Formats: sequence, C-alpha cells, structure tokens
Amino acid sequence: MFSLEQTQAILAALPDPAFILTRSGKYAQIFGGTDNRYYHDGSSLVGSFIAEVLIPEKANWFMQQIATVLTSGNMLIVEYPLAGADVLGLEEGPKDPIWFEGRIQPLNFQFEGEDAVLWVASNITARHQLQQRLKYLSETDELSHLYNRRKLRSHLQRQFSLFHRHHTPCSLLVFDLDFFKQLNDACGHPIGDAVIEIVGRVCIQTIREDDLAARYGGDEFAVLMPQTTLHQAWCLADRLRRKIQHALLEMDLPQICTSISGGISEFLPMDDRADIIIQRADKGLYMAKNLGRNRICNEHEE
Repeated sequence: MFSLEQTQAILAALPDPAFILTRSGKYAQIFGGTDNRYYHDGSSLVGSFIAEVLIPEKANWFMQQIATVLTSGNMLIVEYPLAGADVLGLEEGPKDPIWFEGRIQPLNFQFEGEDAVLWVASNITARHQLQQRLKYLSETDELSHLYNRRKLRSHLQRQFSLFHRHHTPCSLLVFDLDFFKQLNDACGHPIGDAVIEIVGRVCIQTIREDDLAARYGGDEFAVLMPQTTLHQAWCLADRLRRKIQHALLEMDLPQICTSISGGISEFLPMDDRADIIIQRADKGLYMAKNLGRNRICNEHEE
C-alpha cells in the first residue's frame, strides 16, 4: 500500500490535469497537469466556481456535463474546445481554440456536502487538427477547393429528407464550362486546371453561407441552394454565370472557353429520390447547350 504522501505525489505527477468538481461547479481540488507542453498551473482555481472562470455559454455547458454524469451515475467522455476568449479576465491567451477530451466520472463520496465528479482533461489539439485535415481532404476537391461529388450527394440527400419533412424550398444548379475540351486540346491541361481553379474561387466568393458548391467531376460543377425557389435560384445562378465569365475574360488566355452553361431544378413534392433532382438539372444544362450556351435554363422552359 502507498502512504498518503506517496499517493499525493502520484496524483501530483499525473501528466493530464484531474479536477474534482462539485455539483455547484466548485473546483474542489486539482491534481496533475505536469506536462507543461500543454498545461499551465491551475492550482489557483481551487475554491473558485466555473461560473467565475468561464464565460456563461461555456460555464453552462460544463455544468450540464456535470449534472448529466451525476444523474446517470456513469462515466461520460466529451470533446470540447477552449480559447482565451472563453476565460473571464484573461487578457492574453490562445486565439485559436485548444481541444480537450474530458473523461468525467462520478465520485462515490461528497465534498462539503455536495456530490462531485472527477474530470480528467487531455489536450487532443493535434489529434483534432489531424482529424479535421483528413475530413477536409475526404470532402474537398484539391484543384477547385470546392466540395467533392461525395460531399455534394451526401448533402443533397440530407436536404431532400428535410424538404419532405418540412416542405421548405430547395434548388440545385448544375453547370459546366463551354468548350472546355477545346481549351485543353489547344492550350494544355495546366491551363485547363487554372480555369477550374478560377471557377472554384468565383463560386466560393459568390455563393451564400448556406449554399454548398462542389466540383461534380471534370469541368462540371453543382451548387445546392437551400431555402431557395426556382426563380431565386435562377437569379443566383445567372449572377454566378456573369461573374465566372468576367473572371475568365480577364485571364490572359485564348478566347476559347469564356462562359458556362447551366441547368437548375427545384425540389418537388412528387420526387421520390434525390437523383431525380440532378436529372432535371442536367436536362436544363443540355437545353442551355442546345440554345447556344452561356445561359441558365430549366427543363420546363420553352
């Protein structure tokens, strides 16, 4: 058996900090946190309350986790960010959030008449950044910096489900570059890649916050527009068309590929699968090509 002094020394030597937190949010005790690559001395927090240390939004979240664990009697594992702006009275601190994994375990004794939990916090910022990077790579087209086909189809399916549940309008634009193959044949693929990059940049600058733009494949792109009727989608799509044309005309290139053609489709109550929406937008795209290119159409236009 370890002596009391030895047990205290072991707890003090823990690399990650371990907090004893009461139901009312009081820092009853802090152990460990000796890995100074990630942690600062938190001993000054003992006796303080979470609401005195963190902004209300963060403090409420911590209190909810404590209450959940004490009610369930089971350990809870959570991931959460903390930035300098989350700490009250901290003039200098990290601007970017530091990510932690919290392992919260109810204790079978009380502290000063209150139930309490053991909260072990581990700095997982590097792991979180790697996960975010891998997620970005799995969802993003490297050349255009837009989302890829898989992300678009996933989001389209989600919006399709929301449409049938809440009956909110949603529209899809599908477009491609006019004479892109001729450009590649005449100028080479590096020039074609530069054009794809330009289109991606204009999309990012033009679409709204809730819209999702993706490179669907080759020189084909798509923009999913939630909360948007067919007429509204046409207005947004035509503005995008004009901006892309302006950007392409500014490039010091042979005037071969300077415009886009697109088709739009609105979600309809009779649609029984998301692919139908893509098919209608494709029909609008083919119509735009047949009518002379450099325009946005839908399949119902005369």
